[in-house]
Amino acid sequence: MFNSIKLNARLAAAAFGALAIGTVAFSNSAAAAPLPMFPFILTPPTEAVQPPVQSMPQAQEEGRSVELPARLRRQVVTYPTREAPGTIIIDTPNTYLYLVLGNGQAMRYGIGIGRDGFTWSGTQTITKKSEWPDWTPPPEMIARQPYLPRHMAGGPGNPLGARAMYLGGTIYRIHGTNAPETIGTRVSSGCLRLTNQDVSDLYSRVNVGTKVIVLPMTDRRADLGSAIR
Repeated sequence: MFNSIKLNARLAAAAFGALAIGTVAFSNSAAAAPLPMFPFILTPPTEAVQPPVQSMPQAQEEGRSVELPARLRRQVVTYPTREAPGTIIIDTPNTYLYLVLGNGQAMRYGIGIGRDGFTWSGTQTITKKSEWPDWTPPPEMIARQPYLPRHMAGGPGNPLGARAMYLGGTIYRIHGTNAPETIGTRVSSGCLRLTNQDVSDLYSRVNVGTKVIVLPMTDRRADLGSAIR
């Protein structure tokens, strides 16, 4: 009987020891990874929120292009004339500038011309050429528009655009424009404007001394220039 009591005591001690070991193991596991209060609710993994990407500011455009109607785009056309190659003819009614090439052909450019009351006609010569010219409005223009600047340095924002060709001793010029949408219209104070691309092309083809014929607005002859296909 005594032996039986000793055996039961040993079994009880072993069971208590196993229970203690399990409790310690459970406590360590819980400390390492605490169990969720509601294990049946799945928690989505947390992702680090990236800061918004800021794009670099873009530089202001130094000019803008406009898709011109087909008739106003630079093109070689048939143009019968007795004028010598190299002559510029301004077709005021049709808002074209022709550069005579010879052999019945000309380079035709769409242009903007003077508004009502500011068109003119006659024959002049190119007396000066300038790249990215400064602009000094003449006194006549200042009198009409006193808010205009007295002087503006050349550049993309200058109304004279990329190139200018000065006509005789007049205040008139063939020049570029920072408003290409005005090509084909009557808005200027008498100057003749082309897109910056076209005026640069024309500038490269003519020299000081080039003859310029400006036809009157009342000359309603049909457009003689037909595109070469």
